[in-house]
Amino acid sequence: MLIIGIDPGISGSICFLENGKIIDVIEMPTMAEGKKNKRQVNGSQIFNEISKRIHKYTNQDIRVVIEQVSAMPGQGVTSMFNFGQSFGTLKGICSAMQLPMYFVRPAKWKKYFGLIKSEKDASRTKAIETFPYFSSKLSKKKDSNKADAILIASFYHETYKIEE
Repeated sequence: MLIIGIDPGISGSICFLENGKIIDVIEMPTMAEGKKNKRQVNGSQIFNEISKRIHKYTNQDIRVVIEQVSAMPGQGVTSMFNFGQSFGTLKGICSAMQLPMYFVRPAKWKKYFGLIKSEKDASRTKAIETFPYFSSKLSKKKDSNKADAILIASFYHETYKIEE
């Protein structure tokens, strides 16, 4: 089974986990938009990245697990709109590809890994502990978004084995 864990948003990541092993993690594909060159997710490139990794699977052997995001206190209206737009783009792409989607709230997967009320970087440490063979690709502080995608996919793999 291929599990695609997604940490949505401009600085998010996408993890491809096959039978509990990381086969790839990519940063969220983005592109410049408008006169101010603000970044937005690149839906076409997301489609391409997923497509080239799922060709050997049937849709029944794929699970897309997306972090269920919502507005957060203290976030600006524009940034929340952009975040929601990214989330909607991901849902639309997966729907069009007819991939089964599951949504997990941050509190649920973070509680499972003991990351509630911890620093953002704690997920990177946890991912390195869980997948030591992948640690060289999580060496920078900015890789915490990759770690989140890995842990989202791993959460699904570890908690929903009943389906297989």
